[in-house]
Amino acid sequence: MLEKIREGSQGPVAKVILGAVILSFALAGIGSYLGQTTEQPVAEVNGIKISQTEFSRAFQNERSRLEQQFGEYFTQIAADPTYMAQIRQGVIDRLVQQELQSQLATELGLRVSDESIRQTILELPYFKIGDQFNNDRYLQVIRQMNFQPDSFREYLRDDMTRSQLVSAVAGTDFALQNELKSAIALQQQTRSIDYLVIDKQAMQADVDVTDQEVADYYELNAGQFLSPELISVNYIELDADDIDVASVSEDDVKAYYEQSKAQYVEPEKRRVSHILIDNSEDDDAAKAKAESLLAQLNAGADFAELAETSSDDIVSAEMGGDLEWIERDVMEPAFEDAAFALQNKGDYSDVVASEFGYHIIKLTDLQTQQVKPFDEVKADLRAELEQAEKVDAFYEKQTEMGALAFEVADSLEDAAIAGGVEVKSTALVNRNALPAPLNNPAVTTAIFSPDVLEDRLNSEVIEVGDEHVVVVRINEYQPAATKDLAAVSEQIKATLIAQKASELAKEKATSLLAQVQSGKSLNDVASEQSIEVRQEAALTRQAYSVSPAIVQHAFKMAHPSDAPVVDKVTLQNGDAAIVALKSVTNAKLEGELDPQQKQNITMGEVNKNYMVFIAALKAQAELNLPKLQQAAE
Repeated sequence: MLEKIREGSQGPVAKVILGAVILSFALAGIGSYLGQTTEQPVAEVNGIKISQTEFSRAFQNERSRLEQQFGEYFTQIAADPTYMAQIRQGVIDRLVQQELQSQLATELGLRVSDESIRQTILELPYFKIGDQFNNDRYLQVIRQMNFQPDSFREYLRDDMTRSQLVSAVAGTDFALQNELKSAIALQQQTRSIDYLVIDKQAMQADVDVTDQEVADYYELNAGQFLSPELISVNYIELDADDIDVASVSEDDVKAYYEQSKAQYVEPEKRRVSHILIDNSEDDDAAKAKAESLLAQLNAGADFAELAETSSDDIVSAEMGGDLEWIERDVMEPAFEDAAFALQNKGDYSDVVASEFGYHIIKLTDLQTQQVKPFDEVKADLRAELEQAEKVDAFYEKQTEMGALAFEVADSLEDAAIAGGVEVKSTALVNRNALPAPLNNPAVTTAIFSPDVLEDRLNSEVIEVGDEHVVVVRINEYQPAATKDLAAVSEQIKATLIAQKASELAKEKATSLLAQVQSGKSLNDVASEQSIEVRQEAALTRQAYSVSPAIVQHAFKMAHPSDAPVVDKVTLQNGDAAIVALKSVTNAKLEGELDPQQKQNITMGEVNKNYMVFIAALKAQAELNLPKLQQAAE
């Protein structure tokens, strides 16, 4: 099995999946593990706990992704508690799947090499400036995600190892031609149906709910009526960018320019062309050929023409041997020494030996070493000096502020005076709705630590960005609690009315179905009940004008013979329906299959096999999945 997994992870589909996983990680953003809390874990997989901190981080990442996807409409979507509960449950399911995959990968001995990690980091576009990897950008991005380089590499290793496992399952799947045709024919099949819908709303007039039923429902389902955990905090925030410093004098800027002039030196550059003769097969012949070409140049031959016809460097030969601009410490030493020994444009070297063969090098252009003038860089220098002063002042204030926050642990006032900042407060909000800069995993962990939450002490200084810190303390805390019956009685009553009305709709559907099965037509039954019969002459599996439950059931029903096949269906909203399947029309496939259809079918099989794979892992695992509380949004 291990060998199959290793082989499967090397295919093109596997690489696409790996790229998608890494891209998803890069767009969504991640955070480092920030310590244990006293909270109940959201799940436990074979004894490994998935903490509230991990869930909160993953949930915020998913929320951010949805906000980017839906923009201003996300506020309306997030107002639906049912939808947000589904999002939260989806996040937990994903975390559980990842933990199952990680444990299996460890059991199988899968591991991604250090070189693969390094290459992935170098290729990720989020760490590049232009087309080049930039180490400063890399460190800045991972620091924003609360990572150190070593912990980031390990996170990426875990993510890529899981991808290696998943790609072995997904990337080795395929479908035969006859399977593809059968699947596409089934997908394109159409069915002719008549149906009627029994609206549960019309049944509510016959429903009565007593106070005792409301009270009983409340007692049996108290867990559904929890008010969310709410928190209000006081905090002080220190940001180097907000610190005022004295303006920097012109003399200070000039002095700094003289001290740092070396960084404004543009090194000497040369543009060269070359003719390369490969010596890997016969060194003597190669050297003789190079000397012959040099003799032709000395006799007046054109360098570019000789390069085009004789150079073994095929790429540069097409451009007359041009290698564009080079600087020191870029080329092979012997080549570089010869190139920088040329004095004038148009000069060319003698035959130069290197590890690649024999070269003749021509100087086509040169740029001498230059120093940027003071006036050109003084604005940048002034900004650097001012920022340096802000940073110095920041760390001085941070040290004093942190010391006072520790010494006077029951108030932030003294620390705020030391930092020259104000004490700010938040409203009572859910932990997932803390405002910036508190919407940070490190801050959330500190707020809900025993020292801060239970002992009501000031937190330590928490870094939330470059030269940007906060100190927090609890202002008010309301734990999750069951709401009073009076507060939710109307909600319960509406739920019970809907449930009873739905049951009445199902009973009526059963009664009407019996009449149809006894010989009455669907139209006659509907007419007696003043219900409209609707028709779909060519219903497809992708139909949007008909309830999905009706569509799915219609395509599960047996093919009719002489008379329509009739059955009842319960819709997702609690309504009931009776469906009469009249005929089935099979699709006719002609010519070659559409590549997009083939890909869709194959990916559908991949997804099904992946879900079977996950289901098998869950079946063999010990899972503890406490019900997630629906936090207020």
